[in-house]
Amino acid sequence: MATRLRADLLWVKANAEGSIAIGLAVAMSALGLVGLVSVDLVSKVIPLTLAVVALAVLRDRWRQETVNAEMLRSVGEANAALGHMRECVDRIGQLEGLMTSTQRTMESFAAVRFASGAEVSDALEQARGDTDRWIFKGGTGAFNRVVTLPHCVRHAVHVRRELLVRMEILDPTDLQACERFARLYRSLADGADDDAHTWSGMGTQIESYATIFAACWYKQRATHLLDIEIGLTSVVSTVRWDLSSQCLIVTTRGPRFPAMIVEKGQPYYDSWSIELRTSFAEARKVPMDRASTVPLGPEPSVAEARDLFDALGLGLPDNYTDADVETIVEKALCVDNPFLRGAGDYRNR
Repeated sequence: MATRLRADLLWVKANAEGSIAIGLAVAMSALGLVGLVSVDLVSKVIPLTLAVVALAVLRDRWRQETVNAEMLRSVGEANAALGHMRECVDRIGQLEGLMTSTQRTMESFAAVRFASGAEVSDALEQARGDTDRWIFKGGTGAFNRVVTLPHCVRHAVHVRRELLVRMEILDPTDLQACERFARLYRSLADGADDDAHTWSGMGTQIESYATIFAACWYKQRATHLLDIEIGLTSVVSTVRWDLSSQCLIVTTRGPRFPAMIVEKGQPYYDSWSIELRTSFAEARKVPMDRASTVPLGPEPSVAEARDLFDALGLGLPDNYTDADVETIVEKALCVDNPFLRGAGDYRNR
């Protein structure tokens, strides 16, 4: 009850002019009816009552205008806030785009990992593990001849699965290119004891011939499983590319130098795979189908080696002695030393 009365009093206070006008009009009307006040007084009170009503109307209108102005100000502030929010949303969208671009960039860097020392050898070993292909480009292919090719062929024979081997190596018939290759590696020698100081053009030739001979020898022993191709180039480079069905490994000179490793499924793997295939297409091909015309024994003779290279259109230089040819055969079938000294360990000429 008290609460209700308090609410009524508050209403009357808030509407004082209207309450006064109503009270005055009712009081004067009642007094006029009973004759307690004169008609002249009632008529004089009417303008006063109208003034009070007018004052109430004006106050309500003023309040309404104030409310409208406040509403307009609030709407303006709300519009400004919404505009600011839209700018923030746009900036957030730009930041999201930048973050997405940055993330993609970071992922592209993460797609390439680096290794050095023993990590490179471990990476090559894992890549050889269960691959059905090996694509190589660079130098004379000595490491592939001594380590990769024998391992992959043995595994293919063991699991009875086809193996694709494609190697792009330095052309042994281009002595000038072989000389440039040897000079390049001599210039990159790491210290006075580096075996690169012993490299020579003829040593480089022998290494490439040995890789070709090894490819033919293994081809004859795994005819139905081994699909091997060799391309010859005169372009000299210190970079070696090894691509298996699991990853791509890019090395420089040897395992002791940093290498880049790209796992299959990453964009760089596919891009560089296309690059290797394109480069091989430009290389001069060794006609491997002719290799079967010269049977090679378990321990091929010098005569067999000479006949093989003649059949392939890669006849050995006239100054090659039987000892040089024996070196080619020995290097081709040597599988017990994965760290050969390369183009400088045959015998100085």
